[in-house]
Amino acid sequence: MSKKKNTNNFIIQGGILAIASILVRIIGLVYRIPMTAIIGDRGNTYYSCAYSIYQILLLLSSYSLPVAVSKLVSQKAANGEYRNIKRIMKVTFAFALTISLIFGAGAFFGAKFLANTIVNTPLAYISLRFLAPAIVIVALLGVYRGFFQGMGSTMPTAVSQLVEQIINAVVSILAAYYLFRFGTATDLTLGTDNYKYAWGAAGGTIGTGCGALAGMLFCLFLYGGYQRHFRKMMRKDRNSQADSYGQILKILVATIVPVILSTAVYNLIDILDNGIYSHYMTDSVQYQKLWGAYTGKYLLMVHVPVAVASAMAASSVPAITRAQKSGDQAGVVRKIAVVLKCTMLVAIPAAAGLTVLGTPVIKLLYHSDQSSAGLYLTVGSLAVVLFSLSTITNGILQGIGKLNIPVRNSVISLIIHTGVLCGLLWYANMSIYGVILSYLVFGMVMATLNCFSIYKYTGYQQDLIQIYFKPGIAAVMMGAVAYVIYRLLRKMTGQASIATLIAIGCAVLVYAALLIFFKIVTEEELRQMPGGTLLIRISKKLKLM
Repeated sequence: MSKKKNTNNFIIQGGILAIASILVRIIGLVYRIPMTAIIGDRGNTYYSCAYSIYQILLLLSSYSLPVAVSKLVSQKAANGEYRNIKRIMKVTFAFALTISLIFGAGAFFGAKFLANTIVNTPLAYISLRFLAPAIVIVALLGVYRGFFQGMGSTMPTAVSQLVEQIINAVVSILAAYYLFRFGTATDLTLGTDNYKYAWGAAGGTIGTGCGALAGMLFCLFLYGGYQRHFRKMMRKDRNSQADSYGQILKILVATIVPVILSTAVYNLIDILDNGIYSHYMTDSVQYQKLWGAYTGKYLLMVHVPVAVASAMAASSVPAITRAQKSGDQAGVVRKIAVVLKCTMLVAIPAAAGLTVLGTPVIKLLYHSDQSSAGLYLTVGSLAVVLFSLSTITNGILQGIGKLNIPVRNSVISLIIHTGVLCGLLWYANMSIYGVILSYLVFGMVMATLNCFSIYKYTGYQQDLIQIYFKPGIAAVMMGAVAYVIYRLLRKMTGQASIATLIAIGCAVLVYAALLIFFKIVTEEELRQMPGGTLLIRISKKLKLM
């Protein structure tokens, strides 16, 4: 009974975080529409260049803190060592503040050097300077989120993500509008044509810091309110041995470094592709337009469903760690199976939908779009499946304590990716499609290596039929229905937007029905998912179950 309850809680916590992550991505997608209308694809290039550097600095300084803190806290919570959890929080907070201040200062004062050297886009330094304070704020926010996740609750992280993104959206749009006007005046004064895009992009980055600050204040409020309950648990702590601060710091660094390296290499792909592609393109204006559409539209759309994998990975690390710590190998395997299946049930149909409706979706979101972003989605939609799989398997390996394995796999994948990218650009002359295809290669190699590693260290053998084949068949059928409905409605009404929305709605219903009809999802599995009881009642009324 307890195993079932634990599994149910694990899925629910992952589901809560997944739903919040999807909402966050949708908000991010929605606010980027008016922002793109203000700054254009050229502005998106400055934005993405600065953001790529910011992400690397964030990864090196503090991005791994939520995972590391949740892992350490969950280990101590499993043993009832609440006093040691308090000491962990003190050490990680001091560590986060120190390291983030160093990297934040480096981003601010070294912005011009980084923009010139790494992304070969000099004016991106304006955006990078606005992003520098966010490095410190996000680090502190990560400590609080890691604490709550380690204690078994993803709700604070989920709500704080929504608060963060809403503030980010509002501030980014307003700041982009006013700073674009400022940049336009600068261009008129200097007789240039770039400052309006650079300053508009900088306005978009201001929201990042403001949103993170709002999320941190929210978590700080919850953390303060939680202290009374936490002190009660500390009084029940019968563990007589307190870990020294030095020992905690040593364990923290030993946990963080592999996660940093694997995540940094994993995310280095964007900045590496940017640098290589900017040197390949001789026309800077054409480069800005193509790269802006690639990062601001294609990658943005791909990352929406991948957010589910990120959320499931965040919830799986402490859950798998607790099972591993208690010696419950069967529980570890069971959790791996559940999290993989849940992730693929979202990623596979999302990829199918973007394949058949890529261009209509881009036109729906960006009415005046003149780029080929829709075609990018049709060609590269498989990235959703590959990067979802590689992300969730990274989390699984971290959960079972194999922190160095994702590092090794990331390095191998990056080397292969770089060779493929250079070949597709300079030998096949495939331009931006070479970037897309090499991006798929990275995800494929990474996912494959991770899956083999999980089998090696846990003995878990994936049920290929239930996890990939059956959902794949259902997704193909769903995609065919969505495409036919879209074409018919567009021809009948002449309204592409209405046809796209109805086609998407029908696709979701068809896929859900097929999952139940083909017994891809059982009644027991549905009961363990958020809202599963309601789905069971509906399915039985429709005679699907």
